[in-house]
Amino acid sequence: MYLTRFRVNTARTGARRLLSSPQAMHAAVMSSFPALLPTDAPLTDGPRVLWRLDHTARAEVMLYIVSPDRPDLTHLVEQAGWPAAADPTAPGWQSRPYGPLLDRLTTANQWAFRLTANPVHHARRKDDEPTKRTAHITPTHQMGWLLKRQEACGFRILEKADGNRLLPGGTTHNKQPHHGDRYELTVRDKRTLAFDKHHSPNGSRRAPVSLVTVTFDGRLEITDPQLLRRALTQGIGKAKAYGCGLLTLAPLTPTR
Repeated sequence: MYLTRFRVNTARTGARRLLSSPQAMHAAVMSSFPALLPTDAPLTDGPRVLWRLDHTARAEVMLYIVSPDRPDLTHLVEQAGWPAAADPTAPGWQSRPYGPLLDRLTTANQWAFRLTANPVHHARRKDDEPTKRTAHITPTHQMGWLLKRQEACGFRILEKADGNRLLPGGTTHNKQPHHGDRYELTVRDKRTLAFDKHHSPNGSRRAPVSLVTVTFDGRLEITDPQLLRRALTQGIGKAKAYGCGLLTLAPLTPTR
């Protein structure tokens, strides 16, 4: 497994085209693996290619990729990087083996994390209608979506100390849970994406894709290292082809 980081040159036309289309970015990412054919289906029970865009500043965007094989991002450097600044020792991206980090994961270890995801649930408008996949819109429901998955993913999100909560017990005035006041968890960078898919093989036009994505930042404690490794290499939730599902960890920084 490899973790790769690529800084996008947002001033270039090719970069703006990729950033405006999750489908185009997905195709560019998958083209980074010479041994991976376009028709290869992702493994349901094994590591897969995951990617995420982090908007770290107003004009800085970082592309992160987790993959079973080391990628070659030469084409991305030419389209959306700084090709004139590339050299053999620094080709324009950084790839590091992911195994050492995966091997370090042990029960009770605590990490900072980031996840861009597509929080959805199934609901129906009327009792006689079938359920339909629907996006969670509010931060409280989006946090609840992740909290429901933490046990199956091998971690628990840390709770704030009582002194750091604005409300007693992390509840609102009507005793309803307020996840943002209880947990070391924030939701930001909400985006609503809508785009057309390519035509299907038989020539018919496919239905347009519409999805809501958010980025979670928080702190977690490992409860099951094996389940967490699976989440890190297989992703969490839906829309993995469109930049969702990639969970990354970072060492916790000291706090007062």
